Amino acid sequence: MTTARVLPPLAKHRVAKLPTVTDTVLDNGLRVLAVRRPGVPLVELRLRVPFAAPSGKNGMPHVARATLLADTLLSGTDRRDAKQIAVDLQTLGGQLSASTDADRLGFGGSVLSAGLPGLLHLLGELLTSASYPKREVEGERDRLVQELAINRSSAGVVAREALMARMYGDHPYAVDLPTAAAVEAVRPKHLRALHDARIAPAGSVLTLVGDISPARATALVAKALAGWTAQVTPVVTPPAPPQVGRTALLIDRPGAVQTTLRFGGAAPSREDPGFASAVLANLVFGGYFSSRWVANIREDKGYTYSPHSGIDHPPAGSRLSAGADVATGVTAPALLETLYELGRMATVPVDQAELDMARRYAIGTLALGTASQAGLAGLLSQLASSGLGVQWLRDYPKALGAVTVEDVLAAGARWFSPSVLTPVFVGDTAVVADSLRTLVELETS
Repeated sequence: MTTARVLPPLAKHRVAKLPTVTDTVLDNGLRVLAVRRPGVPLVELRLRVPFAAPSGKNGMPHVARATLLADTLLSGTDRRDAKQIAVDLQTLGGQLSASTDADRLGFGGSVLSAGLPGLLHLLGELLTSASYPKREVEGERDRLVQELAINRSSAGVVAREALMARMYGDHPYAVDLPTAAAVEAVRPKHLRALHDARIAPAGSVLTLVGDISPARATALVAKALAGWTAQVTPVVTPPAPPQVGRTALLIDRPGAVQTTLRFGGAAPSREDPGFASAVLANLVFGGYFSSRWVANIREDKGYTYSPHSGIDHPPAGSRLSAGADVATGVTAPALLETLYELGRMATVPVDQAELDMARRYAIGTLALGTASQAGLAGLLSQLASSGLGVQWLRDYPKALGAVTVEDVLAAGARWFSPSVLTPVFVGDTAVVADSLRTLVELETS
């Protein structure tokens, strides 16, 4: 018979040394953050360019064009075609991609340290002379139309689109994906015009983390991107509207074997004094596998596989989101247990042991996430977009360590009460609507 071993107590958290960040604004207005992180002979690159969508009726065309712009930005310049760009990246030992959202156009990549000058030169070429060839644009346009049709066959996508629209109204965040019609209307000339009108160094932030001298890295950027001189006023996303709880919406999906449950609401930003308390409240509720929500509707009841909640930080306003997919026959019971757990967060203090476990998880995941070059580059880039610096990496664990049971209860009452959240459900209305109405005020669509 094997005797159970008692695990030793966790060691006291040690405060990691902050990385030294060289922060420089170049003559063209580009801000460059550079960090030496030796160990692996690589450099991680992140570039964020302000790219906010307009509000109202002009939002959809912009989203369609911005999405295709990111998809085809690496398809050619006035000196290289897509094939040559791919070959040159491979030769450098690097990779580079572009993406966009409601706030920014982003570049992400990595390269062997010796290849950084070449990668930066290619990036400068893309920023100043991307050509958006007709054949490439039309091919990506057709692919995107098909991809959108597939995506919108997913209940999760339908629920998210409806939730964003309900939460944000006419704000740019309300448009999560472009319509097929808006994508089909895009031509290469639209992408070239959007590039010229929006892609500029002023307001942009380039982050480099890796096995290289920060001073040399900054000098390489200044040389490689000297020709990026577009004089454009950055367009930033306006503040998001105040988030208030709204009536639950049920979107009909006849014959669905599952119901998709989604909730959204306001959340504190990273600089908010109550942010650490809200993070720990979220973990206790549904933010990791040891959370109450997971224990209730997955482990105990078996209603779902993986419920999860989290806090996102788009620049115009942070938000709380939660979601689960449950079998149609247990939709109302799953919602009842979800409301119960939300209500508990808002009215009943957590146990000290629960709080301590969530605190260790939050501090540990931050340490793990910033241990790699890629993780540190990504987080520093996000912090810069919110006006925060590297000192946040020191202050945040301290704030987590100071959170009390009373702080978590206050955060639960403010951010997790069912009355302050907006619910959206996607399921078979004929089967689930009546039972849902016994729990919430319900609109159907």
